[in-house]
Amino acid sequence: MRPALPADASLDAMPPAADPACPPLLPARQPWWGVRSAIPPLRSALLVGTGLLLPLLAWALLCASGSVDPVFLPGPLQVLERLRGWLVDEDLAGDIAISTLRVVAGWALSAVLALPLGLAIGSFRGVQSLLEPLTDFIRYMPAVAFVPLVMVWVGIDEGAKIAIIFIGTFFQMVLMVAEDVRRVPMAQIEAAQTMGATRGEIVQKVIIPAAKPALLDTLRVTMGWAWTYLVVAELVAASSGLGFSILKAQRFLQTDKIFAGILLIGLIGLAIDQLMRRAHRRAFPYLHARR
Repeated sequence: MRPALPADASLDAMPPAADPACPPLLPARQPWWGVRSAIPPLRSALLVGTGLLLPLLAWALLCASGSVDPVFLPGPLQVLERLRGWLVDEDLAGDIAISTLRVVAGWALSAVLALPLGLAIGSFRGVQSLLEPLTDFIRYMPAVAFVPLVMVWVGIDEGAKIAIIFIGTFFQMVLMVAEDVRRVPMAQIEAAQTMGATRGEIVQKVIIPAAKPALLDTLRVTMGWAWTYLVVAELVAASSGLGFSILKAQRFLQTDKIFAGILLIGLIGLAIDQLMRRAHRRAFPYLHARR
């Protein structure tokens, strides 16, 4: 039996009575493998750790089993010991610094030239017909084949190493930038034309702002490609760098140092990739609100 209400109380002020026939709603369960569905941060961290540790564990178990000669597949502890010796007895910090400088310089030079060229190809059909077939043709040429020509044209100094990385990334970057620009909806361009915008205003105030998120993603992807050309670039009369150290270790069959150099390149590239992802999230938070 419901208790009597005070004289100055109203029914609207009373909390609704719990209905035993309608149990309270529980929070929706988030599936582990839902299509593009969000997952809790703890579960995400668990999956990331599992994905990174499982290959390392399989590598350690394979080496510990004794079924593989350590000369051909050194174990993780052997690689860590070589890395420690590289840090203490050799100039590991200098090798990392010079390789990073070469990669960033070659990639930055590509970006400075590829962004406006790709913007022009993606915006104007005439420029596309003039330049895209040639760019598409050159991008299939292997960068390593240009090493002798670069040595003749540029020499064997730092410029040659930067040139190889530039050749490996520039033509791919141009086409990716052009494709990013072409994805800008035509309705936005037509709306600007209807309001009397000039070609320059359309490019500056419509196409570039709309393409910015995709352009930053393209720069991030091509940074990864630039790292893949590091070893090729340091074929050109190098005396330092991670790629040079890997090639030097190959001559003496130091597979543990080869593994150490490859893993270092992967870790540095991953760190730069994560920094660029973070920059993308900070620059365009609205794109990541539901991811």
